[in-house]
Amino acid sequence: MVSGPQSHLSSHHQPLPAEYQTTDRGRASAEAYYNTNPSASPDPTSTTNMSPKLTLSSTVPLPNSSHRMPRLGFGIYQSPTDVCVKSCLTALRAGYRHIDSAQFYRNESEMGKAVRESGIPRSEVFLTTKILSAGGSPEKTYQKCLESVKTIDPSENGYVDLFLIHSASPGAAKRKEMWQALEQLVEEKKVRSIGVSNFGIGHINEMKEYAKIWPPQVNQIELHPWNQQRDIVKYCRNNNIVIQAYCPLVRNYKANEENLVAISKKHDKTTGQVLIRYCLQKDWVPLPKSDTPSRIEANADLYGFELDEEDMSTLDGLDQGERGAIVEAVKND
Repeated sequence: MVSGPQSHLSSHHQPLPAEYQTTDRGRASAEAYYNTNPSASPDPTSTTNMSPKLTLSSTVPLPNSSHRMPRLGFGIYQSPTDVCVKSCLTALRAGYRHIDSAQFYRNESEMGKAVRESGIPRSEVFLTTKILSAGGSPEKTYQKCLESVKTIDPSENGYVDLFLIHSASPGAAKRKEMWQALEQLVEEKKVRSIGVSNFGIGHINEMKEYAKIWPPQVNQIELHPWNQQRDIVKYCRNNNIVIQAYCPLVRNYKANEENLVAISKKHDKTTGQVLIRYCLQKDWVPLPKSDTPSRIEANADLYGFELDEEDMSTLDGLDQGERGAIVEAVKND
């Protein structure tokens, strides 16, 4: 079920310019709507342990930091340059305040441009990027990261909210080089928080030998019911590392899976909405991606329903371990 775009909006966000408004329903009304169906206080041992008042404006604190990150993000992997700005604007109009890019995606500029065109204050939008490969020397790696910051936010005091090492694959020496470059940017206040992506337990433990900032504040990994990566998830929770979930929609490969379809019919929601809501109730930060406006809007319409214990148990039972990964399951050696 897809509702109108304004039904996703949160009361504290600044309105977009008139040309980007699609309905006159107020943000405050939308926020009130999402709070009309509170559920009972959650059991702390429950798989649905979460605030019943979770909304599109909900945030999670980043460890060892005064900054917070929106609980729902918008992914722009493989979003072409000619549509990326439009997709980001659609997402911002729908109420998203968290966008995830990377040097490898080649759309950092479009992400930053969309924020500037939206009229939303920069301070209200959380922007992420990633570095995939080192530059060849500590200085070159630092400059490579600094260039991303300038591309995304070219203002005098421009910054990136979160900068990640994209992969552990470059090897130990390169991981160290990239991490130290990110630490320098934090010291210079050009990056607010730093983390990793696709890192296993061994990769994160290794960082203790050289990191000034440890643990990394975020680990972004592939997560969905078929690839739950329970060892690294448990490790991150035990070490106060926020978990981001990429590919939460499994690229639509599982849209016809009978258990998922049954749950979506039960709640009168799309299978995509069920998968994203599942991530939220697992205390992951999902990063759904789409360039279709109606799907972008639907993927943010998650706050008028809640998956119950049976739903969560059914989805938990679909885990296939490494075999369930469509991109990458981390190595925990």
